[in-house]
Amino acid sequence: MGSEGEILNRELSKMSDEDLLACSKEELVNRLRKEESEKIAALIQRGRLIKEVNKQLQGHLLEIRELKVINQRLQEENVELRDLCCFLDDDRLKVKKLAREWQLFGHHAAKVMREDLGGYLKKLADLERMQDGLVKENLDLKELCLVLEEECVSRSDSSPGGSTELTLPCMVARDLGDGSSSTGSVGSPDQLHLVCSPDD
Repeated sequence: MGSEGEILNRELSKMSDEDLLACSKEELVNRLRKEESEKIAALIQRGRLIKEVNKQLQGHLLEIRELKVINQRLQEENVELRDLCCFLDDDRLKVKKLAREWQLFGHHAAKVMREDLGGYLKKLADLERMQDGLVKENLDLKELCLVLEEECVSRSDSSPGGSTELTLPCMVARDLGDGSSSTGSVGSPDQLHLVCSPDD
């Protein structure tokens, strides 16, 4: 009985011809049906596994398609960003070049302005010196005119013939002293003769 139980537990494909001949028909039929049911169950389980694997494969394929779409969009965005970076880099170089040109222009303009300012300051100093000289000369001329006027007045008072002949020289001297006349300059021989000759 123990040998028969071991024979039943063994698969038919692994049994020798002697073992198969030693089994009865009922035992062989039962063994065959059992193995057939086991194989059918294994096939059903295999089908389920294949179906599950196919389902997972379809999900992975769908994810792959979505990733391809995302990858394509990212590549397009990458190209756009690369073009934008190139454009911004060109603008940066242009701005840098323009800033350099403006800097050079500013240095040149500052240099020219310093030179012009120095020239203007020099001219202003010269004009101030000339103005001071003219003011001093004008004051000297006014003092000379006052002296000449006083001399004319004193001579007209001391002259017995009256002040008719000396009125013109005194007026000429006053006109020449205040700078309002354009008939010659003070100190010319004719004017000095008119002013300083009491006997004419």
